[in-house]
Amino acid sequence: MPSSFFSDMLSTLTDRSRALLGLPRGPILGADLPKYADQLLSRRGEASGVALARTILDGYRAATPPARLAFLSELAQRFGPDPARLEAAITAWRETGDAEAASDLALAAEARRQELFRRLNLAPGGTSALVRMRADLLALLPDHPDLACVDRDFTHLFASWFNRGFLVLRHIDWTTPANILEKIIRYEAVHEIRDWNDLRNRLEPTDRRCFAFFHPQLVDEPLIFVEVALTTETPAAIAPLLDLERKPIPATEANTAVFYSISNTQQGLGGVSFGNFLIKQVVEDLKRELPNLKTFVTLSPVPGFAAWVKAQRETPDDTMLDPAVRRALAVLDDPGFVADAARAETARRAVLPAAAAYFLKARTPRGRPVDPVARFHLGNGARLERLNPLGDLSPKGLRQSFGLMVNYCYDLDDIEANHEAFAEKGAVAASRAVHRALKADLAEGSAALAAPA
Repeated sequence: MPSSFFSDMLSTLTDRSRALLGLPRGPILGADLPKYADQLLSRRGEASGVALARTILDGYRAATPPARLAFLSELAQRFGPDPARLEAAITAWRETGDAEAASDLALAAEARRQELFRRLNLAPGGTSALVRMRADLLALLPDHPDLACVDRDFTHLFASWFNRGFLVLRHIDWTTPANILEKIIRYEAVHEIRDWNDLRNRLEPTDRRCFAFFHPQLVDEPLIFVEVALTTETPAAIAPLLDLERKPIPATEANTAVFYSISNTQQGLGGVSFGNFLIKQVVEDLKRELPNLKTFVTLSPVPGFAAWVKAQRETPDDTMLDPAVRRALAVLDDPGFVADAARAETARRAVLPAAAAYFLKARTPRGRPVDPVARFHLGNGARLERLNPLGDLSPKGLRQSFGLMVNYCYDLDDIEANHEAFAEKGAVAASRAVHRALKADLAEGSAALAAPA
C-alpha cells in the first residue's frame, strides 16, 4: 500500500483521539504549551499521545516569537532531570557501584525534555517540526545562553535520528521532481543558482553530477547536497565551471571529479555532521560508474579570509604576516583592483603568502584552523593542495575572501592517515606548494607560487 494511505489513516486516528481528549480543534495558546507538554509526558496511551503531540506542535507553530521563547525557556528550566530520582540513583550507585546502578543513574540523569522530544517525534510531521524548533533555538542562543542545555539534548537525539544508516543517497538530475529542484535552487549556499537555465547547466550535461542525502521522515527535503564537475584537470577558478556557454565533455573522457559546492539545507540540523559521509559515498559511486576518474578534489571558498586579513592588518604587533606582505595587501583596499591587470597581479602575489599563513599558522583557541571549510575537509582526511587567488571574482567571493579559492585533494591512499593526524594533533596536511607560498618572495612569479607540487 502507498505510504500516503498510512499517513491518512494515522491522521484520522489522531483527529479522533484529539476529540476524545477534549483537545481544541485549532492551535492551543502558546502560554499553554508547557501544560500540555507535562500532560504528554504523563500519558501512556500511544494514540492519545500522538494526538497530544500533534496539538503541541501545531500550537508551537502558531505561537508568536515571544511565546516560542517562553516555551523553550520552560523546557530549559522545568524539563531537566527529576531531582529526586537523580539523587536516589546517585545514592544507590555510591552504595553498590555495580553496573545496574550505573545504568539507573544514566537513565535518571537524562532530561525529561528528551523523552518529550521523542514523543513529539511520533506525531505526523514531528521530525520536521522538531528540526524547525531547533532552528528557532539556534537563532535565540546568542542572546539566551541558558537554552544551551536544550540544544545539547536536541543534538544528542538528532545524532541518532539522522544516523548515516537512515540516510538515503539520491542522484539529482534534470528529471528529478520539480519540487525538489526548486529546493536545490533555494538552498544552494555557495554559488547562487540564478535561474532554471543555470540549474539545468549544473544538472543535465554529461560532465555534471549532483547528489543529495535524504531522510525517510523528510522525503522531499534534501538534507545536504553536493554539486560535481567532471573535468580533465584541477580547476583554479569557479567561473569556467559555471559558464553557460561552455562545451561539455563526455564523462568517459574526464579524469577528475571536482566537488565545487556543498550545501547544508536544514538550519535545525546545524552541528549534526553527515557531509563527510556524503563525500565518501559520492566518491565510491563515481568510481564505480566512471573508473577513469583518478583525482578527487574540491574547489572551495574561504569564507573567513577577508575578515582575518583585516584583523591582522589592524593588529599593530601582528606576527602572522610578513611586513612586506602587509604592505602589499593594501592593494585590496580598493575593490576595483580586479579591473586593473597590474594591481590584480600585485593582489595575487600578496594573497598567496597571506593565505598560506591563514591555513598553516592561524588557529582557534582549540588549536584548529580558523577556517570552517578547512576544518570540514581536513577533518575528512583531505589535503590542502593548492591556493587559487582570484579564483572567485563574484561580489560574494571578493567580499568574503578577496576572490581566494582553494583545492582540497581527497587522495584515497592518504585519507585515513590525514584524518588521524588532524584529529589527534590538529596537523594540517598540505602540499609542498602551499608550504612554499608561506615564505614566498613577492617578486617571484605568482604562477610559480601557485603551481601544485
